[in-house]
Amino acid sequence: MSDYIKIRPAAGTWVVRAAGAVLGETSNALELTEGDYPEVIYFPRDDISMAFFDTSDTVSTCPHKGQATHYHLVAKSGTFKDAAWSYEDPKDDVAAIKGYMAFYTSKVAVEQL
Repeated sequence: MSDYIKIRPAAGTWVVRAAGAVLGETSNALELTEGDYPEVIYFPRDDISMAFFDTSDTVSTCPHKGQATHYHLVAKSGTFKDAAWSYEDPKDDVAAIKGYMAFYTSKVAVEQL
């Protein structure tokens, strides 16, 4: 892995919440630091209630991680467009995030318990 991106286990238990619901909780999160950006917590998809998420048409590309698929969060209170993303086939240097999902903290709450 390059010095630009660091991936390590995130200490403790993490939860993601939105619209009054817990969408996921895990003790197996990863913390990804990329350059000078704030760290991002990635949740194992197995620990997320994926029934709340629909694949979006939004796709973004990172030169370091690859192509990201985005997801809408569908809740009773409405749809949170592009609330999360995942690298389905990340570049080899960041392969550890395959099967994980990250969230836009402007749309959902990501908290360490």
